[in-house]
Amino acid sequence: MADRIGLILAAGFGSRLQGVSAVTAFKPLTPVAGKPLLFRTIESLEKAGCSKIIIVLGHGYKEIKKAISDSYSGQTPLVFVYNEQFNLSNGVSVLSAKKHLGDIFVMTMADHILGDKLMEIAKNYVPEPNSAALLVDYKIETIFDMDDATKVLSKNCLIKSIGKQIEEYNCIDTGVFVCTNGLLKSLENHYSKNGDTSISEGVQDLAREGKMYTVDIGDGFWQDVDTPEMLEFAEKILSNT
Repeated sequence: MADRIGLILAAGFGSRLQGVSAVTAFKPLTPVAGKPLLFRTIESLEKAGCSKIIIVLGHGYKEIKKAISDSYSGQTPLVFVYNEQFNLSNGVSVLSAKKHLGDIFVMTMADHILGDKLMEIAKNYVPEPNSAALLVDYKIETIFDMDDATKVLSKNCLIKSIGKQIEEYNCIDTGVFVCTNGLLKSLENHYSKNGDTSISEGVQDLAREGKMYTVDIGDGFWQDVDTPEMLEFAEKILSNT
């Protein structure tokens, strides 16, 4: 199996979580059940078999990098990338890490709690050439905040439609991707035309080409941590596991 790199996107302002933590103003360092979000994401990508983890930072770069470097005791090499255009869309963060990414990379955001089962699925999934795959959750009734969730319409394991506002959907975006350089090419194309690009634009391009796959997480657990309410819910779930 090809070596895979981990990619964590943590460059944004995280404004919806500001003020909830007494120990930090930075979202990636916000503790959930006693452990900072970013450390949880690093551990998750280690479980996905990543041989190296790239962490893209922007807002709070120096402080977050120092906090992680001073406290990380694992064996996986960590590479910090500064996205100086962190005020732009999240696809720019992906492109800022391009030179560090291999043929296959597992991408997620710093604000997701990811169960071991999801990462085992990501570890074992081998993407088709020039494609990408999104891990999706069909357990729609378990989603904590459907208004905030990114909805997906998947047919025959291919994305047909994706977005927060779409009316027809059958699963939910978990924020975990297994990618090839096919996604990077699409993002580069958008960036060269518009000076900005979002991951969703790259995903939609691949979907139109029939190269954006979905992978069912079954009974796997995950939780986005975007708001104080989501944080409280995640801590409640973790305390019961």
